[in-house]
Amino acid sequence: MTRQTENQIHQSGMETKDLIAHFREKCKICGHHRIMHDEHGKCEGVMNKPCNSGCDGFVEE
Repeated sequence: MTRQTENQIHQSGMETKDLIAHFREKCKICGHHRIMHDEHGKCEGVMNKPCNSGCDGFVEE
């Protein structure tokens, strides 16, 4: 994690346990964790395998 990212997390006031809980949530369409989705919501797959579940319609909870 970069120093800039660490600073943003610290400044947000969010607790580590809340961040972990957020990224452990899974997409209801493909089942992959949030972290596998890019900033546009498209699933990038997991372990270098593309997602073939039609997850491009991913909607954040």
